[in-house]
Amino acid sequence: MQGFDIGEALSEFIISTGFATMQWQQLVMLIVACILLYLAIVRKFEPLLLVPIAFGMILANLPGANLMAKPEEVIKLIETSLENGTGYIVKHMEVESANGGLLYYLYQGVKLGIYPPLIFLGVGAMTDFAPLIANPKSLLLGAAAQLGIFIAFIGALFIGFDPKEAGSIGIIGGADGPTAIFLTTMLAPHLLGPIAVAAYSYMALVPVIQPPIMKLLTTKEERRIEMKQLRPVSKAERVLFPIIVTIFISLLLPPAAPLVGMLMLGNLFRECLVTDRLNKTAQNELINIVTIFLGVTVGATANGETFLDLQTLGILFMGLFAFAFGTFGGVLLGKIMCKLSGGKINPLIGSAGVSAVPMAARVSQKVGQEANPGNFLLMHAMGPNVAGVIGSAVAAGILLTLFG
Repeated sequence: MQGFDIGEALSEFIISTGFATMQWQQLVMLIVACILLYLAIVRKFEPLLLVPIAFGMILANLPGANLMAKPEEVIKLIETSLENGTGYIVKHMEVESANGGLLYYLYQGVKLGIYPPLIFLGVGAMTDFAPLIANPKSLLLGAAAQLGIFIAFIGALFIGFDPKEAGSIGIIGGADGPTAIFLTTMLAPHLLGPIAVAAYSYMALVPVIQPPIMKLLTTKEERRIEMKQLRPVSKAERVLFPIIVTIFISLLLPPAAPLVGMLMLGNLFRECLVTDRLNKTAQNELINIVTIFLGVTVGATANGETFLDLQTLGILFMGLFAFAFGTFGGVLLGKIMCKLSGGKINPLIGSAGVSAVPMAARVSQKVGQEANPGNFLLMHAMGPNVAGVIGSAVAAGILLTLFG
């Protein structure tokens, strides 16, 4: 073909590929994403969360794909001649819009604070608060496990983060990914990528991080303690609980209303027994769809150019610090309650006060059975565990009230 240079065309094609334009930061992030996929698929660490997050990281770090590109407006100066023969030239402006990337638009649900409350709606529909209602003292254990949030907040301030950034980092200690995302989008959206990855990664590593801390703080005799069976909870108590909690906490801490309100609405769908279709939708189709959108778009914020720096390492370190102190706070209060009750409360259930439901409760059960094979702590640990969900939302409300 005349005028066609196949060598030049091939050279232009090679230059235009992502292979030719990839930066080292993007390559590192692709490797990190593949490691997360390995942990999720092979090791089965929180696969429902880590698979979409890791794949979102891959999509965001593919050179030239521009899936997180913002929409652009191009202003052009257009010259036209009048048709009446005067010869004058009229100049006017025209605006041409270029669409943004797919994930940019899906990300607006994170940016506007829509996805996390919808996740809480589904969580509420799947959560049984009966263990907490049957043993209200477990609410204290859930509160104590939020100690890590405020310890990490102080630590983050000490190493140079401002109060809004420190609050967003501290919330990682609650082991509640949606709450961490919700608070970070309100206080420090530029840190969303590393904070979300840290929060969900540490949630997945609950069975690895918690047991050494639990065993360090308790004796074998304490871990062997068997607890009495919980009392039955009436339907009236189950129905009134989400209503009362929503009103009380929302009046006390209005910024916590989106999370607590949606959590308790989902639970009311479950417990009132007259909204079965809504309950099934909230705990199945709705939460699954929102989890996909939330995970992929949050992962897509982990761009190599902004993710790989000393600040990110500081966030990952402080997140681990927060999570460890959350476990510490719960177990420590569990030990105090054990002493005050005359040895009737197993302090291991305090570790379940973090918000990783139901994994943290299962870890309490596992560690307890290692010391005493006849020990069944799961239902007792579920009380602090679901209290931790409420506690992390309340902690987020406190930080929003102070710094929002």
